Amino acid sequence: MCGICGYYNYTGEAAIGRMLAAMVHRGPDEEGRHVGDGIGLGIRRLSIIDVAGGHQPAYTEDRTVCVVLNGEIYNYRQLRDDLVRKGHRPASQSDTEVIGHLYEEHGPLFVEKLQGMFAIALWDARKKTLLLYRDRLGIKPLYFARRGAAWPRRRACCPSAGAAPTTPRASRPAGT
Repeated sequence: MCGICGYYNYTGEAAIGRMLAAMVHRGPDEEGRHVGDGIGLGIRRLSIIDVAGGHQPAYTEDRTVCVVLNGEIYNYRQLRDDLVRKGHRPASQSDTEVIGHLYEEHGPLFVEKLQGMFAIALWDARKKTLLLYRDRLGIKPLYFARRGAAWPRRRACCPSAGAAPTTPRASRPAGT
């Protein structure tokens, strides 16, 4: 079990520290964070895949894409092999690192290639865009909240894998 947290359009690294401290029980093996430019992402990790090298947040080679993952990508080895053939150079054997490279290759709909259970936060520093995803069945939790008067001018949320980016809206139980 892991836990991810973060903020968008907010400053103050102390906020990430408080969020990580509140969920230490979700990931006793490692704590990681990315803070800067109005964005903060955090992870409490229970190390399962690539215990020694799979640190999070994971970055692309140029560090412009940052990813935190709660969950597991079952087909990451195949995806990694395909990415390496296309010239990507992952630094680890981690399933998390594959996500950033898939995003570089396929854009926001990279998630359609994933098989697994996951909640993902991805920060694109070039576009100043935060993308949130969760698996199709919602096995891994992903919650977000608005604080303050307004949402950012541009926003995107992918409430389930395979869905195109949409504006946030309340979801209904199946069949209603």
